[in-house]
Amino acid sequence: MTKNQRAVKAVELLKEKYPDAVCSLEYKKPHELLIATRLSAQCTDARVNIVTKDLFKRFKTIDDFADADISEIEEIIKPCGLYKTKAKSIKEMCIQLREEYNYILPDTIEELTKLSGIGRKTANLIVGDVYHKPAIVTDTHCIRICSRLGLTKNKEPKKVEDDLRRVIPPDEGNDFCHRLVLFGRETCKARGERCDDCCLFEVCSYGAKKIKK
Repeated sequence: MTKNQRAVKAVELLKEKYPDAVCSLEYKKPHELLIATRLSAQCTDARVNIVTKDLFKRFKTIDDFADADISEIEEIIKPCGLYKTKAKSIKEMCIQLREEYNYILPDTIEELTKLSGIGRKTANLIVGDVYHKPAIVTDTHCIRICSRLGLTKNKEPKKVEDDLRRVIPPDEGNDFCHRLVLFGRETCKARGERCDDCCLFEVCSYGAKKIKK
């Protein structure tokens, strides 16, 4: 089986197991997804969803965040960790959205990564979930699982993204990455992976080697 064939089969198998591919971060407005993803750095999505309930209730618009007292943002997001850095970038990105982008989130990775605190992972998520364009979100689950599947030998997110763009059908990439998160939490964990109960076992070189040992 070639790498491309393995990738296409992995997409099909995950689609069967997880028909509904949705982002685990809760949001109603595009800028809320941007902010929630910024908060998710070194923090669980579950905790972010708890924090953003209060955050988005207090600050409803881009203007609210741009004009906010940064200490108030810090106080609300403190449970997410790195709260001073995150609060600073949240306020700055909202000022940028107001002053440079007329309140509209950019629809390209190149422009999104010009926003304060926004890297390629977040930019890909916005491009995929908000604008429904081809995207590859290389979070820890994606990097770990795709390495085990033999779809990449790299660990650096940008290089993994490039590798996956070569083998994953463009219209499947965003949903595939959402499904990898669900699969990574349930089955293909960093520790205690369940290779004997894995829907991707037939296309996984890591699982085959482990069982053989």
